[in-house]
Amino acid sequence: MTEIPETFRAFLAGSPAVDRFRRGVRDAFPAADLPDGDVEVRIEWSSVNYKDALATIPDGKVARINPIIPGIDLAGQVVASTDSSIVAGQQILAHGSDLGVARHGGYSEYTRLPANYIVPLPDGLSARQAMAVGTAGFTAAMSVAGLESRGLRPGDGPVLVTGASGGVGGCAVAMLAARGHEVWAATGKPDEEARLRSLGAAGVVPRDEVTAESQRPLESGRWAGAVDTVGGPTLPYVLRTLRTGAAVASSPLTLQPVWCGGPVPRRGSTSARSVSRSTTRASIHSMGRTVSSPSTGRRASAAGRPTPRRRPPRGSTSSRSSSAGPSS
Repeated sequence: MTEIPETFRAFLAGSPAVDRFRRGVRDAFPAADLPDGDVEVRIEWSSVNYKDALATIPDGKVARINPIIPGIDLAGQVVASTDSSIVAGQQILAHGSDLGVARHGGYSEYTRLPANYIVPLPDGLSARQAMAVGTAGFTAAMSVAGLESRGLRPGDGPVLVTGASGGVGGCAVAMLAARGHEVWAATGKPDEEARLRSLGAAGVVPRDEVTAESQRPLESGRWAGAVDTVGGPTLPYVLRTLRTGAAVASSPLTLQPVWCGGPVPRRGSTSARSVSRSTTRASIHSMGRTVSSPSTGRRASAAGRPTPRRRPPRGSTSSRSSSAGPSS
């Protein structure tokens, strides 16, 4: 017996017929058009992610059903469940999997989900707070945890965050700075510098530097670690400028990075040879797991961590030396 009304409001995007692409709120979306699932949820909050924006444009190349209700995460209350571990009235969240991509997502008043999508909302965290953190904050936290699990510690040296003005990048800057790391934010938006510094960035690296091509397989090791949210041309830059034994947490979406759905680089190419420093690349998946780590592993210093080098990254802007702690 369903507890979802026959119709409800939802934001829909796509081409339901041969007509032109449309997007907007539909006041009477039929519950019969929801997919099957063990748990019925009244949605209270969802966040806004770049993937959601791509799902609402004709050439976004994200949505795998048409039309689609976007929203790759959601939080709300269970109204009915056929799974004994999930009860009506329970506050839950869900994110990742195929939400908002191949299954109707969070931009709706109601949805129906498989039981294994459901995460009980932790005590002390409201649905609104959970979605304020959202998929972007969760991915950033996974990235920071991944770097620290591979030996990164405050004081090791500068940590680069690419795509820093975006959701994942901004959260990563704030989290790394709060944990005592010296963070450098790479962005192509000069007017974002003040905001990034307010999040804790020690300085800003221009996009042109981190996307520049190079014939050199390795450059001077600058970064004690990196969070790469962009992929494409930035990942080769990161790999060839990491210090010995350093790691990069990679979570790009729209640009194809090395070893993420594309061909393995040719022997002798910049990206393939840059792993000769024994760097580690960990691909961060928003479902909460590290999905690949194709490098040769970490090689630490005698102290168990890469030896810090105290010099500011070239081409960056800062009012202080790279050996200083994070800004307040």
